[in-house]
Order: sequence, then C-alpha cells, then structure tokens
Amino acid sequence: MKHHLGNNRRFYWLQTVIASGQRLVRHACSLKTILGLAFLTYFCLPTASAQIQIIPIESFPKVTPTSKSATSGARIQAVKLPFFDDFSGSANRLDPVLWQSGSVYINNTLPINQPSVNVATFDGLDANGAPYNFTDPNAVGLSDTLVSNPIDLTGLTAANNIIFSFYWQRKGLGELPDPLDSLRLQFLTSAKTWETVWVGDSTKKGTNNNFTQSFVAVNQARFLHAAFQFRFQAFGRMSGAFDTWHLDYLYMNQGRSATNLSVKDIASRQPVSSYLKRYTAMPMKQYLLNPVAETADTIRTDIVNLFNNFNTTSYNTVITDQLTKQVLQRYQSAEAKLIGAFSSQVVGMKPQPLPAGFANQKAVLQTQFAVQTTDQATIPGVNLSRNDSISGLTVLDNYYAYDDGTAEAAIQNTQRQGRVAMRFLLNKSDAVSGLQVCFAPVKTNLTGQTAVFSIYADDRGRPGRTLYQKAAVISYANSRNGFVDIPFDYSVAVTDTFYVGWTQVSEEYTVAFGFDKNSPFGNQVFEGRGTAWDPNNPGGVPMIRPVLGMGKDAPITGVEEEPETNTKLMVFPNPNSGILIWQNPALQQIDIVDISGRTVVSTRPAAGQNQLNVSQLADGFYIVRLSDGKKTVVQKLIIRK
Repeated sequence: MKHHLGNNRRFYWLQTVIASGQRLVRHACSLKTILGLAFLTYFCLPTASAQIQIIPIESFPKVTPTSKSATSGARIQAVKLPFFDDFSGSANRLDPVLWQSGSVYINNTLPINQPSVNVATFDGLDANGAPYNFTDPNAVGLSDTLVSNPIDLTGLTAANNIIFSFYWQRKGLGELPDPLDSLRLQFLTSAKTWETVWVGDSTKKGTNNNFTQSFVAVNQARFLHAAFQFRFQAFGRMSGAFDTWHLDYLYMNQGRSATNLSVKDIASRQPVSSYLKRYTAMPMKQYLLNPVAETADTIRTDIVNLFNNFNTTSYNTVITDQLTKQVLQRYQSAEAKLIGAFSSQVVGMKPQPLPAGFANQKAVLQTQFAVQTTDQATIPGVNLSRNDSISGLTVLDNYYAYDDGTAEAAIQNTQRQGRVAMRFLLNKSDAVSGLQVCFAPVKTNLTGQTAVFSIYADDRGRPGRTLYQKAAVISYANSRNGFVDIPFDYSVAVTDTFYVGWTQVSEEYTVAFGFDKNSPFGNQVFEGRGTAWDPNNPGGVPMIRPVLGMGKDAPITGVEEEPETNTKLMVFPNPNSGILIWQNPALQQIDIVDISGRTVVSTRPAAGQNQLNVSQLADGFYIVRLSDGKKTVVQKLIIRK
C-alpha cells in the first residue's frame, strides 16, 4: 500500500508490491550487458549546451565516515516498538540507538519535496564518499546499505497489526536509476536469513517530484522474534554518485490499520533561503556599504502536513549571529493558519538589515524557523518536535558565494579552450586575492594536474578583458563538499562588476567542479564561445568563490579599503591594459619608471583629471611614483594588454 505526498491517497495490497519486487530482483541479478554503451551515450548527451555538462560526481576524498553508527559491530540491546526515524535529528550521521550500520549520505539538498528535513540518500558512493568500485566504471552491484538495530517483537502476532511505513523517491536532484537498478527492503527471519519483502519501482519512465509512501505488513511468524531487523539495499552502478534513491520518515508500530496509517505531524523540510538578496555569502565590508539593497526581501522555507486531515500551525523565527551569539531579530507569525492534508505551505519573514554601525568584521547569521504544533506526542514514546525546526546559515566574511556549500553534481566544459564564468557585482572597488574552489572527481583523479582560472573585467554586461590568470595545481578537499584555497600571486583590482571563471586548456583531461543544483543564481553564469560570451543558465552554479581583500604577500597594490574622502594615493586597475585610474583629487605628479630605471612617463594631471592613457608602454613591470606635493607613494604596476 502506498500514497504520494501532496497527492490523493491510494492504497495497493502488499502482495502486489512484493510480487512485482521479486520479479525486479530476478531481473537485476543479470549484469547489464549494454551498460558500457549506455555509459558512453550518457556522457555524450549535452545538458546546458554542447560544451557545458552537468554529470554525477564519481568520488570524494577518503574521510572519516560520518554516516556509520559508532556502535557498528558492538553488542546491541534490542529496541522496542515504536521504531521511528526521519533523520531530522541527524547531523550527517545515523542515530546509534536505532541503526547498526549504514553507508548512506544524510542530507537535505539532494531530495525534492521531502517529507521532513533530512533524508538518507543511496548511491554508488560509500560512507567515506568513495566509489564501491574504483577499477571498473561500468561495475553494477550492491552499493549503499542501511541496517536497523535489532527490534524486539517477542510475543506479538499478526493480530497486533504491525505495519512498517516509509517514504521514498527516485533521483530527486541526483541521477535517475536505470530500469534494472533497485532499492529493496529485507526482513531478518528467526532463522537468521534475510528475506526481500519490497522492491522500489525503477521501471517507470520519467520522474516524480513527490515522495511515495509505502506500507509493509510485519505479520508473518518468522519475522516476529526477539532480534528482528530490517535493512535497505541499493543495487546499481558502483563507480560514483549514480542511481540515486532517497529514503525518509520510517515508522514501524503495532495497532496500525488501513484506516489509521498517517501520522499527525507538521514538519519543516525545505532548506532556508539566504539572508542576502544576491548571494549566499558576501564580504562584510561590501555588505555594509548598502545593507538595505543587499538584504533579502524575505527569508523562506516551507512546512508540510503529513496527516490525512487539515491541521493548524504557527511559527517563529530567530536570526542570531553565531559568532557572538547576539540575537539580531525575532519574528512571530501573527496567527495560526490551516494547512491541508498532505500539503505544504511556504512560511517566511522579512529580515532587517544589519545596522550601519555593526562593528564586527565577520558574521555567521543563522535563521531558524520553529513550527509551533501540538503533535509532539502523536507517536507514544517519540518526540516529533525534533522535525519542527530548521536553520540556514549566511556568511558575511571576505568572499562571495552563490552556492550553499553542497554539490549535487559536477560541472565541466568539454570543449578545448572552452570557458565558463560567473558575474559578481560590487558596491565599491575592491581587490580579488584568491579563490575557494570545490574540485569534483569525475572518471579520473586529477590531483597534481593544472586548472586555469581567470578574472575578467565587465564589457556591457558580459565578461570582457582578462585582468588576471592563475594556473593552479588541482587538489581535492579532505571532506565531502570541501573547498581548497587558491591564493593569487598578487591582488587583482576590480571595479563595480567582475567575472570569475575557468578555461578548459587540456585535451587529455577535463576539469570538473562541484555544482550546486539548489542555487537560484544560475542566471549569473556565462559561457565563452570563441571570442564571444553568451548567458547560459545551467540550472545551478559552479562552486567557485572569489576571496576579496589584499593577500598577505601581494606585492601589487589594488584598491584597498580607504576612507570616504579618497585620500589614498594609488592608481588602478593592476594589472593594467593601458588606462590608469585614480580617485584622489589631490594627485599632482605621476612618474613611471621601467625596470632599467628609465623614466618613461612624467606628467602633472590637470584639474579634475582622474585617468591617464599609458597604452604606449610595453607589457611588463614598472614602478609608479605618485605625489600630492606633501608626500610621495611608490607603487608597483604591471602593464598587460
């Protein structure tokens, strides 16, 4: 029996589900003889364009497992009914009270329309984020597994009406399972053998963005013993984040019937949107220049009613700086609202900009929504209030970000000399000192190879001339979704609009980056085609973040933080293609000296002049002397046309 969350309830007898599942298992036992061809076809299919491709990540660095229970392998005392877990209390790990072992990925970004915050995701990556099979990219077999602790069903019979229910979804924002892939549920018999009782349907064409709820009766005598266990197993491609299934809201109890299967529960679920209007993170100094314009109009999430009747709820919201623990804003919804059966409802609040006198150079703003309900004791012994709250973080530090920090896929440009760039808008001229980059392994470990990054100026709303290029050695972070730092050789001056991107320079390997499918800022992505740049929204953003400010060892001065009186004696941008710009009206003398010590430019700016054409200078390094009649400042300059 099953129903779809958000749709009308429809029930089917368990025997039909089991019979069809057993047929799927028999078919899945044969290897996919055409998988190699399907693999090649898949990677040749374009996604956003013929050059940009969005594909599954094939491995992550080996890290300490976060999903396996700490009690795995130890002697465990059997738990009693009810058994309930919706993973909402999990911080990237399984509850050791409930789970014996598991290699699933606990997350809240890969599913779509999940029943409650956090799900368990099954794919071809183990608990360390590494593929189950490194050697054969077409290998198919058993991948992720989730095993419960023993459950004591001693003395219970079929008359106790024990029913196990759960929600599941194929694909979500992951990769769609093939028809012969499967997710199966098994029960442990009193004879210590595992018996398949349900198999997820992977034969349907297309995808459904709702979760399906399935029900399995635990009514056979061979299951009703003191050490009963259940486990879910995924079968599919074992070489990466392929053939994705999501599992949520598992509930087993006695006394359930076909007329009493839903749970009176209102749960939070969707990730909280950003405190910022244009970014998920931005430099504090840029934010404070225009807090009103940079603060989002509304911060949103949604809640869902998992009951078969309408329910009422209200909510409150608190914004806190996690670094100082200072509460910046509180909000209480005006009145309780009705929410329909198996329906969701968007909730939100209008954030207040940080005050102009906010003195901290960094803030981590947590926005927490807490749903106020009366369903805490719906399941005796289970506190359902744990899924009543959800939080989101927004960082104000020294970098810009469009991503939420999680990679649902990888992005690459397969065209040699193909380019991809993202646009960033400044409130004031600044300098880029480096990048934070999430490299994603796809097919080949590229550690030690080279990736080429570029900073571009703006040309009428599209990337223009190249301000800087950096050839960086590729390395992978030591955690799933981790970033590596790429410092620049010197800080690069940027004005009101700049672009950050990469160029695919090698014919032998293709560089891939983490790709955030949840980001709404894909309209800031551009693709370079020959000498032209075209907007290309790939349905998310590459996980590349520009870091602003002066680097520790930067020999070239960019646009530094300065008083509003513009008293700094300096010229920019740097490197420069031939037009020097300055902001200090008191500048009286400019002298430029080449590396041999010869003065190549000497001029006194006219009143009101703030630019100087030096395009006659050859590419190279120069020393600039700037004087206002009282003091002289020496600055290094690079001319690069």
